Amino acid sequence: MSDRIKKAVFPVAGLGTRFLPATKANPKEMLPIVDKPLIQYAVEEAVSAGATELVFITGRNKRSIPDHFDRMPELEYELEERGKEDMLEQVRNIVPKGVTCIYIRQMEPLGLGHAVLCARPVVGNEPFSVILADDLIDGFGSSCLQQMVKQYDEHASSVVAVQQVDPAETDKYGIVRVTEVAERTSRVEQIVEKPAPADAPSSLAVVGRYILTPRIFDLLETTGRGAGGEIQLTDAIAALLKEEQVLAWEFVGKRYDCGSKLGYLEATVEYALKHEELKADFCNYLRDLAEGDVCRPHD
Repeated sequence: MSDRIKKAVFPVAGLGTRFLPATKANPKEMLPIVDKPLIQYAVEEAVSAGATELVFITGRNKRSIPDHFDRMPELEYELEERGKEDMLEQVRNIVPKGVTCIYIRQMEPLGLGHAVLCARPVVGNEPFSVILADDLIDGFGSSCLQQMVKQYDEHASSVVAVQQVDPAETDKYGIVRVTEVAERTSRVEQIVEKPAPADAPSSLAVVGRYILTPRIFDLLETTGRGAGGEIQLTDAIAALLKEEQVLAWEFVGKRYDCGSKLGYLEATVEYALKHEELKADFCNYLRDLAEGDVCRPHD
């Protein structure tokens, strides 16, 4: 049996420029999908996969993230006094018992690879997961990270989550060339950061879920700046391929790119349609809206 994945790293220091001005003072990870912020969905996924130590790599203007996962006695008291037990339970269980939150400041905006490297003092010599909160993934009953942990337990190697993307959009992703091992499981032979469509080795893209062995830290220490002048996690994984097996897991589920406005709106609508309190009324609203003029093309 391989080491258990106990530590999850959340790089949350990004500026969220695609959502300005909404993200000028509010972290993009705190944007809500119905009634929970994106970062809470990411934390719930990590906890579902067995994580007990949550490592947030933060930056300036990110105070609302630790505040969200902290206790708020005055709110709890108010809810208790008003007899709102359901809300009180939700607030108290944002961080389950036995789970610890750790916050590390990324002093410079040097990219995802640098953000992951910032977690080294806490992660140490253990395998760990990395979750990008703006990739919201509905795993249809088993979270994406739960699926990946099963792959790690079976193969004891790093795992990246992948999905097929439009070949014209390879320049938005890390792209892999793979050799199939089993259904949905492949061995990564090559990984390239944001290649032009003409240069891409495939249309199989890495999305925001990783399980990595601690060797990645040594490689990140020596990784120079790559695409966009940043230290790219993709470049360190490319170096890791020369030493260790890395698997690609084509997850079961649906990914919403909540780093884009359209993806964020899609997630909001579809999660609202699954919300127990809202789905019936919201479905009726959408039906009425679609039957009106708003969804029809206008000159």
